[in-house]
Amino acid sequence: MDFSLPSDITELVAKVDEFVRVEVIPFEGDPRWGDHGPGDALRRDLNAKAKAAGLLAPHAPREYGGLELSHVAKAAVFEAAGYSILGPVALHIQAPDEGNLHLLSVVASPAQKEQFLRPLAQATVRSCFAMTEPGEGAGSDPAMLMTRATRDGNTGGFVISGRKWLTTGADGAGFAIIMARTGDGPGDATMFLTELPNPAFRIVRQLNTMDTSFMGGHAEIEIDDLRVGPDAVLGEVGKGFRYAQVRLAPARLTHCMRWLGSAKRAHDIATDYARRRKAFGARLGDHEGVSFMLADNAMDIHAARLAIQHCAWVLDQGGRGGTESSMTKVIASEAIMRVADRSLQVLGGMGMTRDTMVERIYRDVRGFRIYDGPSEVHRWSLGRRIVEGKG
Repeated sequence: MDFSLPSDITELVAKVDEFVRVEVIPFEGDPRWGDHGPGDALRRDLNAKAKAAGLLAPHAPREYGGLELSHVAKAAVFEAAGYSILGPVALHIQAPDEGNLHLLSVVASPAQKEQFLRPLAQATVRSCFAMTEPGEGAGSDPAMLMTRATRDGNTGGFVISGRKWLTTGADGAGFAIIMARTGDGPGDATMFLTELPNPAFRIVRQLNTMDTSFMGGHAEIEIDDLRVGPDAVLGEVGKGFRYAQVRLAPARLTHCMRWLGSAKRAHDIATDYARRRKAFGARLGDHEGVSFMLADNAMDIHAARLAIQHCAWVLDQGGRGGTESSMTKVIASEAIMRVADRSLQVLGGMGMTRDTMVERIYRDVRGFRIYDGPSEVHRWSLGRRIVEGKG
């Protein structure tokens, strides 16, 4: 096993690390970072800095101006960017744009790539992915998809109707990828592309959530007779769930990469505090109750990083990475949450305030154990495969 990175990637990681510390962290107190994520004006300012530094969208295909990073390279670069929650925003590697960019690069037609992928890769637009539904609709079980697309006999296109919610980034997005049922079979779904804004794709409300890291926040959407042409179909009709897997495993893993950087940030803040703060005649870090928490942090970060690196390697070898990404999602999300929790505990009363980023990291990473599949669903799926002799 060789855990070393090529010299060009090592240099890129160092460059991203310096960029985040010098250029991005000073923006963390910017009032344009609100309850529903960083505003578009803040995003554009950060993107401009990243572009000037040659760091904008390094994951994008080379033909669209990126570096076409491997998954292993992304693991290191994305972790460095995640040292600030605004780092992925600046580099344009935040969800859902990063996952949509990957999906389009694999599935989209040449015309769709020019219309949707090129501006997305160049950060001139944002995007959203509308699959999750309220009530009895699709969530952790995508087979419950209720949004329906019916054929328009006059145009050969489709008419889409339904409701979506927790649609990240819908507010301000330049286009949407919509998952809709196109038949009555359990796996009969199709992905559609549509430019936004569109009156038939209406934001009912912005959801007030405990996380604030995603641009455009999370919205509830009403899709009312949205008419699209046949050229709006992403890939082939009826293969939506298959394409969702193309998007899901890598996108699930990049969440792990970015949040690992934030966990490292929380740990560093807590460590620095434990070195300076004195109580009961000694530095906090000299008390085993505190130093043991820092040691556990270091072990959780290390274990999560190894799981991420292995899954990234599997993807780079051409593997689907479904099982590996599922395991890594649970391992990393729970380890990262423990790191944030311990770091807040080490800070004591300071941790409850917004004087450090730990409080914000703690709130934001809690959702990671839910989106892209709750830990319980991953355990259920993995357990089922084990019992059936497939795990």
